[in-house]
Amino acid sequence: MRVKDRIELLRKKMTEENIDYYLIPTADYHNSEYVSDYFKVREYFSGFTGSNGSLVISQKEAGLWTDGRYFIQAEKELTGSDITLFRMMEEGVPTIQEYLEKQMKEGQTLGFDGKVINSAYGKKLEEVLKDNGITIRYEKDLAGSLWEERPDMPSNPVMVLSEDICGQTVGDKLVKVREVMQKEKCEAHLLSKLDDLMWLLNIRGGDVACNPVALSYVFLTMDECFLFIQEKAISEELRAHAEKWSVTLKDYNDIEVFLQNFYGEEQGNVYNKGVLLDDKNVNYTLYRIIKDRVEIVIGENPSELMKAKKNPIELSKMQEVYLKDSAVLTKFIYWLKKNVGKMPITEYSAAMYLDDLRRKIDGFLDLSFPTISGYKENAAMMHYEATAESYKELKPEGMLLVDSGGQYLGGTTDVTRTIVLGEISEEVKKHFTAVAVGMLNLSNARFLHGCTGRNLDILARQPLWDMGIDYKCGTGHGIGYILNVHEGPQNIRWRYTEGAKEAVLEDGMVMSNEPGVYIEGSHGIRTENIIVVRNGEKNGDGQFLYFDTLTYVPIDLEAIDVRYMQPKDIVRLNEYHKAVYEKISPYLEEEEQEWLADATRPLL
Repeated sequence: MRVKDRIELLRKKMTEENIDYYLIPTADYHNSEYVSDYFKVREYFSGFTGSNGSLVISQKEAGLWTDGRYFIQAEKELTGSDITLFRMMEEGVPTIQEYLEKQMKEGQTLGFDGKVINSAYGKKLEEVLKDNGITIRYEKDLAGSLWEERPDMPSNPVMVLSEDICGQTVGDKLVKVREVMQKEKCEAHLLSKLDDLMWLLNIRGGDVACNPVALSYVFLTMDECFLFIQEKAISEELRAHAEKWSVTLKDYNDIEVFLQNFYGEEQGNVYNKGVLLDDKNVNYTLYRIIKDRVEIVIGENPSELMKAKKNPIELSKMQEVYLKDSAVLTKFIYWLKKNVGKMPITEYSAAMYLDDLRRKIDGFLDLSFPTISGYKENAAMMHYEATAESYKELKPEGMLLVDSGGQYLGGTTDVTRTIVLGEISEEVKKHFTAVAVGMLNLSNARFLHGCTGRNLDILARQPLWDMGIDYKCGTGHGIGYILNVHEGPQNIRWRYTEGAKEAVLEDGMVMSNEPGVYIEGSHGIRTENIIVVRNGEKNGDGQFLYFDTLTYVPIDLEAIDVRYMQPKDIVRLNEYHKAVYEKISPYLEEEEQEWLADATRPLL
């Protein structure tokens, strides 16, 4: 069935239900960044496969909102669908709320599945539309009910992590979270964010591709902890783990009834001092259940910041994993340069070769995201993904951008290199050099405690801004520990966005550092290292911090033009490459070591 036909089917259903506009986000019941196939309703009704986007359908038109990472991809995938692309954050482009406020008439109804809308967004829609007399209907998954042959809800066995990997017991973590609850004068905490849940209970799942999480909720009081999880996910190991830490296991689908009963009349409102929840991650349906029953205290999940600051054992494990992961990518670059033009290699087969190398690393669990392998102009699409059916053949010319990573028992990796395969233009070299300089600028930052990523973004972006070029994404995101490759609250970006999370950078936070250039129809360049915030000197001016580097992979010198570098830039690149050779060469074969010695040779 074509996308147009699916939309028409939904419009008929909307008419039957007296719904005038229907909103379909990209989300599961936990506001996860990536979702399992079961939750890809927006993709089913739009044909757009990117990880971020929201679809709004009315009887007359349909619009898809997505961010700058996906503009090029969305244009291609929406062709022939009659869906209008709304480029988020671009001048003159309305937000979904602004669009609905302008388009919807008094007495009309907006529909959406309340389980896949976070409560903060749902409340905002309430506020925006109430003055126009707009009704909101959130009780039904109208679009999902029309999905023919919809995949099953995922449910995979849960793995319990040993304490020597986690560095902290479940009991210690629960004590710290309850201390925050007490400080906030709350007697309960509803936790819905999946990676926070996994971290809190020292467990990992397999319900979202590349993200080791299990669909679940936690409801925590001062003396009880309830884990709502699917029966199929419960192993004997998990039962024993739950019993050890006094965690009561309940069925995943019972969360709504549980909350209704817990705060029902029969409880006599014993727990009336409030429930702490993060309204950006608890879904609108659950929020509506409890909002009239008990005081809600809106705040960050206490576990989020605790999880972001990696403990010494976590950092030690990550350092080990990143060396092995960096060595594998270095081997891949050597293999690619040696064989391109001599044997058939495509974007897809190159990605599969790299993925297979990673699978041989001890402790490998999964990829941390599908490998991005973009050749020439395809690299200008930030999240381009070649497939077995759609790919470009690699030739001894131009460049290949490879963004990849793995999940291991010991860490989560993410690294990008843009690899020269043959002749490239002077313009490409200029852009490549600016990206490398920006990445090294940020890596070598010294800054005071109290800075957020917004204070530092300019260090990476300045060489490109000097050329009148920008990249339509942030410079850095937090990295999980055997968890999501994107995690908060820390990030590095320049733009102020009202309501967006921003966190002070703290010792132990792990982040990406990935400036880039994306020229549509021509080329894409990204150089990404992972860095760790470390405490430096403390004096009368305050606590200074700096970054340690986890990633050690050569930056392609064939694309470096020293004319666009200051002396300090050359020193920094030489120092980095010296460390790359020292740390990675022991993992390589003799021929690979010889190649790496040349690939990391000092400039000037």
